[in-house]
Amino acid sequence: MGQKQILVLGVGNILLRDEGIGVRVVEKLQQDYAFSPNVRLLDGGTLGLKLLEPITGADHLIVVDALLSGQPPGAIEKLSLAVLRKRISIKNSLHQLDLLETLAHAEFLKSLPETIIIGIEPEDTATLSLELSETIRSRREDLMSAVLQEIARAGGGYYPRAPGSLVRGAGWQSCNLKRTAAQK
Repeated sequence: MGQKQILVLGVGNILLRDEGIGVRVVEKLQQDYAFSPNVRLLDGGTLGLKLLEPITGADHLIVVDALLSGQPPGAIEKLSLAVLRKRISIKNSLHQLDLLETLAHAEFLKSLPETIIIGIEPEDTATLSLELSETIRSRREDLMSAVLQEIARAGGGYYPRAPGSLVRGAGWQSCNLKRTAAQK
């Protein structure tokens, strides 16, 4: 068997300010880093059950999202799926309920990957805006760092797209990522 397939899934509604942080983190990771072939980044938005196929195709799922947990805005948490199931309620987020339903389907199909949720307490999910609040924008790099650490822990590799040193995860091995002339 080859390397574990890792799916980094950014979820949330980008129209509701901080609610879209999961999608925004995935976008920024795609812009700033190259990943080993066993790592896939996906903007899951609020797609719910439409995410079943990519989820069941993964061995390790990293969900990035806004998490309403009563912490101060900007607090970052890493949760197991079991903990998330206990804490979720309809008042938190409809897309989180859709995500839990999708994960329940994957579990029923005996294709539920190891799942970790990395989330941040939002400051504003009520304002219609494509921009993150200043509090959440200032914590985006820390959230990205937590995701990168989890990718490495799961056996994925990555390196910054900007010139610099190679960053290795436990499963980097020799995947021969090619950089374009513009990246060199």
